Amino acid sequence: MANTRRPLVAGNWKMNGLAASIAELDRMIAGVKAGKPVDVMVCPPATLVAAFAGRAKGSAVAIGGQDCHAEPSGAYTGDIAAEMLKDAGATAVIVGHSERRTLHHETDADVAAKTRAAWRAGLLAIVCVGETLEERDAGRTLDVVSGQIAGSVPEGATPANLVIAYEPVWAIGTGKTPTTADVAKVHGQIRERLRAISPALGEGVRILYGGSVKASNAAELMAVSDVDGALVGGASLKADEFLAIAGVYR
Repeated sequence: MANTRRPLVAGNWKMNGLAASIAELDRMIAGVKAGKPVDVMVCPPATLVAAFAGRAKGSAVAIGGQDCHAEPSGAYTGDIAAEMLKDAGATAVIVGHSERRTLHHETDADVAAKTRAAWRAGLLAIVCVGETLEERDAGRTLDVVSGQIAGSVPEGATPANLVIAYEPVWAIGTGKTPTTADVAKVHGQIRERLRAISPALGEGVRILYGGSVKASNAAELMAVSDVDGALVGGASLKADEFLAIAGVYR
């Protein structure tokens, strides 16, 4: 079957950005022209979602959140519901990022609950999976990633509400990247796991690569089989670098 999946390049700003950062967003909006064969998204900190969504309205740049709580409301001080992100203008939310899994001890079940919350609010869920260096060195990469897919993706997934982002934990922010053969192998395994759930899911869900993606290696990584775009960290903070990555798709 021919690949009809539309690529997605999403920037995860993590805990970076102040009100003045809207100038960087303006440069991104100016640089992403309608009609390009790629979806472009910026996921700023929660304090900027509403302002960014307002600024990006009507443009070719979408705005997403970086995390959400599983519940729609309640006594959860400091947390943000998926419905709040939607209300602020977000169209997507990242869930299960390795930093959340590691630093906040989120389990696959937690990630699945947040994924359901995203769908409940009408948001695209970008579900992150990936192995640690120890797991990689033990030859467990495919087992770990398959297990995360099984535990983090609940029933009800469709190509319209789910994106998978493969981010090897050891490559995030380190400048290290796996070989293209390694990426192809893991993305192929993810594709097979999705296909086992349903053929439509396997063919239609976009699988992004993340982990030290930058302008200098984007073209090589995005050309790998079953890579449908990128989840970009630090390189997404600067418009020129981020636009160069998205510009791989012409």
